[in-house]
Amino acid sequence: MTSTTEPAVARAAERPSWWERQSDLIMRRPLNEWTFTHMNWLMPTERVAGGPDHRPLPAATVPLDLTYRFDDRDHSVEDLHRRTFTTAFVVLHHGRIVHESYPGAFAGPRTRMQLFSLSKSVTSMLIGIALADGAIGSVKDLITDYRPEFAGTAYDGVTLADLLDMSSGVGGLETWDGADSRIRDFERAALSGGDLGAIIRSTPRTAAIGAQFNYSTFDAQVLGWVLEAATGRTLAAYASQRLWRRIGAERDAYYGLSRSRPRTAISAGAFNATARDLARLGLLMAHEGRFDGEPIVPGDWARRSRGADLPHLSVGALGPSGYDHYGYSNQWWTLGESSFQAFTGLGVHGQYLFVDPAADVVIVKCSAWPTEDDPDRDRETITALRRISDHLA
Repeated sequence: MTSTTEPAVARAAERPSWWERQSDLIMRRPLNEWTFTHMNWLMPTERVAGGPDHRPLPAATVPLDLTYRFDDRDHSVEDLHRRTFTTAFVVLHHGRIVHESYPGAFAGPRTRMQLFSLSKSVTSMLIGIALADGAIGSVKDLITDYRPEFAGTAYDGVTLADLLDMSSGVGGLETWDGADSRIRDFERAALSGGDLGAIIRSTPRTAAIGAQFNYSTFDAQVLGWVLEAATGRTLAAYASQRLWRRIGAERDAYYGLSRSRPRTAISAGAFNATARDLARLGLLMAHEGRFDGEPIVPGDWARRSRGADLPHLSVGALGPSGYDHYGYSNQWWTLGESSFQAFTGLGVHGQYLFVDPAADVVIVKCSAWPTEDDPDRDRETITALRRISDHLA
């Protein structure tokens, strides 16, 4: 005889657990405005310590009394914040804070923001520093030179340059929808204790190495693991010594770690820092790797991030995994050719580190979009940031 409780038990067994559902819950409005500023309450972390020399950014505030044109209408900066769920907004011109606001309910100058895939651009900066340090020999080195466990996988034969330009040929279109989404599997594994390495090593090859752009969190995560192997230090420890201490950061940053042991930094998407300190990284990239005149990131590395001479990475040529107003280079999204050299780091839910070297403008915009990706909000944001840069220049 079948117990009447069996169907209920079966349904309960099929229902996702809290650990399996938490990534969906914490990423949606209105809760995400809180979670994006309190990720250290939700996952293991490792501190990126600053040094004793805290150097506040000088301020020379000016009103941003301008409008930008989008969808045949003029909008103000306040409209941008309302329409795109801004939580933190910092604008630098010539190294000075000219505008700063925190529309987010839980945001402020000391609030550390979850930067998601903007973390990839930070990893790129660290790779450039490691090359200058001699810890990494060349971007032409193979992944397997540093991480032999990738021998025999789809990443066998892939160079660091291929990873930096998201051209490894491994994996398909990165989408957050569908039951077979590998990036969802990666996210859930990070939050619930799964094997991140196994997920990445099992990803198949879908294109020739170096032939086409395919946005890949896995490529960026492997870069982080290469960096740790090359330097013999955790990502947070290396970032602290070689980057964070040297820019006079106002507050310690941190990396989110996987729940599985041994814990590993989510280098592709879990760096957390204040908006002001993120703006300092933008200054480095705008000033060819220098901060207060001190070389920190190699100048040629900063210039490499403005654009590549590869047709499949040019603006408008990225294909289905990139919007048509972007190109890509060195873990940064590029925005123009030759005369317009602005570029930006991006993170899901609306995180931006916009750098315009010609205008000497850096803009940080953190947000809490309702969804991971939003083509309309992205296009509006880039339109507004370019308008602000033109206005200041």
